[in-house]
Amino acid sequence: MANGYDVVIIGGGLAGMTAGIFAARHGLRTGLVERMMGGAQIINIEKIENFPGFPQGISGAELAPATQEQAMDAGVEFIMAEAGPISRDGDYKVVSTDAGEFRARAVIVAAGSTLRQLGIPGEEEMFGRGVSQCATCDGPLYGGQVVGVVGGGDSAADEAVTLAEYADRVLLFHRRDQMRAQKTIQDQVHANRKIEVVWNTVVQEVLGEDTVSGVRVQNVVTNLENVVDLTGLFVYVGLEPNSALVKDLVKLDNAGHIPVNLSMETEVPGLYAVGDIRQNSSSQLVSVAGDGATAAVAAYNYLRSSGR
Repeated sequence: MANGYDVVIIGGGLAGMTAGIFAARHGLRTGLVERMMGGAQIINIEKIENFPGFPQGISGAELAPATQEQAMDAGVEFIMAEAGPISRDGDYKVVSTDAGEFRARAVIVAAGSTLRQLGIPGEEEMFGRGVSQCATCDGPLYGGQVVGVVGGGDSAADEAVTLAEYADRVLLFHRRDQMRAQKTIQDQVHANRKIEVVWNTVVQEVLGEDTVSGVRVQNVVTNLENVVDLTGLFVYVGLEPNSALVKDLVKLDNAGHIPVNLSMETEVPGLYAVGDIRQNSSSQLVSVAGDGATAAVAAYNYLRSSGR
């Protein structure tokens, strides 16, 4: 069968590549659709400190290619393409991409999420001209300058610490009076003299003409507004699951995540969802890798029981 696989995996992050390793090692012909190099967003993580086996930490730029190499050695075929909607043709699932259609009786969706934007005036216009969502990529551009970070979770705190390696001052704007980040990451933020957490504050507008010159902020307790001068703004305010490709097959939850059972299987037999695209994911790297392994083994058992 042209472009036919036992299992097709959509997404080349840690969840998808782990699924690929386990599927291929179970003897399944495995195709993995990913529009970029393997690793997805983890490539931009400067230091991962909570992944088992690396007590001194490991960068995403090290972990991602190592995992991809392991997947390729196991027999995973990487398909450089942009995945589109998934449809059904009898017992088969058909994955449409900009490189053609790929058919399999089992599909594992590991398409991940996209960083959410603030949706405020000036943000879109200034994206790439001072507004960013990658401190590892763009941090070196802000040596000796004042930058802002928006958010209160792990990503925002981590990126603030990364930016402090370059910028003279980092303002971390958070709409609440306490952060959601892990305590160890919060401790790094509070211990860094370059980082100032601006509590109970939302960013309302990005200012500037050719490049970012500042932001208009509001204190949510006092309602007072003021302008803060800075040259870069890094936004980490949550994730939007990339689940549109299955919206015609499964019912999504209110946040757009894909409901699954303990085997990572959706309401459609042979269709699985792993990583932070699925409902109730912790979004921690070690758990999304576990999702991938679980789904791959479940897919193998599904194919074996259905007489592939």
